[in-house]
Order: sequence, then structure tokens, then C-alpha cells
Amino acid sequence: MPHLPAPEWIVSPGRTDYAAALADMDARAAAIQAGTGRERVWLIEHPPLYTAGTSADPAELLDPRFPVFDAGRGGRYTYHGPGQRVGYVQLDLTRRGRDVRAYVSALEGWVIDALAILGVTARRAEGRIGIWTDDADGREAKIGAIGVRVKRWVTLHGFSLNVDPDLTHFSGIIPCGIAEFPVTSLAALGKPASFAAVDQALADTLPAFLDKLRTSD
Repeated sequence: MPHLPAPEWIVSPGRTDYAAALADMDARAAAIQAGTGRERVWLIEHPPLYTAGTSADPAELLDPRFPVFDAGRGGRYTYHGPGQRVGYVQLDLTRRGRDVRAYVSALEGWVIDALAILGVTARRAEGRIGIWTDDADGREAKIGAIGVRVKRWVTLHGFSLNVDPDLTHFSGIIPCGIAEFPVTSLAALGKPASFAAVDQALADTLPAFLDKLRTSD
């Protein structure tokens, strides 16, 4: 596969409205598919909200204390809010390998590699999408979520990584439909990091992520 240019890298300051982000992603996906827009990695922070994926079970929305949005991505309910880095990754899988499973695995690996730079040993879990680690009490806990949509082989949505969110905000849902495991964050693990440090770790590990996609075809 020929070498492809790196995607555009955008970090939005402040908090980004969720509905506006969905509209922006749809517009960029259409432009990428048409060949008039660049691929993109878009790093943002949202105000507190819950999103419902295409497999969301209404019984898992325990307390809709924040606005609830239909996300259009795969998966179930998740939370976004202050202190959480959200990465919307928009790539053309026609050029990078039409294998959605390989893409999701590479996305998980990217966040795992970035966490290693930040001093956290994280991993995949068999049968459970997302990023997992051991919390301060030695329990397996989720530190990052993955949720993607692929439209005409262009990716939308991506990952969220808990840097220092209010973890009690997750109690309004059963995160990703998994009740038996807690959520954690870099701060809760005693590994506090700024968004700038998290973004740099993601930037440093981006080339390896893209290389995995080039070799997945």
C-alpha cells in the first residue's frame, strides 16, 4: 500500500457542543469520501452528556441527569464530559484497508500505547471492546471507550480516555452495558496528566497506529 499523508491533527480548545460535533463529523466524512477533504484526528472535550449507540438498551439509562444524544455509532451508552479526552478519528478505509475489526483493534492499540507513555499499563479484554487496566484496588476497570461508525468506508467517532473526569457521572448509565466492572481515570490511578501531555502521547504513537492500518489490508 502506498504511503499516505498523515491526517489533519486538530485540538479544539474549551468544550465542544455534541450536536455540532456530529454535524461537523458528517460533513468531513462526506468530504473525505468525495476526495475534497483531508482525513482528520480531532481531539475535543464535551460538556457532560450521555450518548446512545445503535445497540443501546433503554434499561441501561439509569438516571438521565445530563442530555442524552443518539450518536449513530456502534455500541451502547457512554458518558462524555469535562476531564475526558475524546478523539474523533476520520480515516478513509478504502485506502487504509477495508477491515473494520482490524481498525477497531488498531484504535485500541493506539490508546494503549499512549497510556504506556503516561505510565499506565493498559490492555484489551477478550469479548469487551475498550481499554482496560487495574484500578487502585486491583480491580479490572475501564479507562477508555471505543465507539465507531463507518459510512461508505470513512470512519466517524473514535475513542474517549478518562483523564480526570468526575467518575460519579458514569453512575447514570451502565457504561457500554457492562455493570460488573468499574471505570477509572489517570487521576484516580495516581497518574495525573494534562490534556497537553495526553495529546502529545497520542501524537507520538499515531504513526504506529497508522502503520498497523497500512499492513492490515
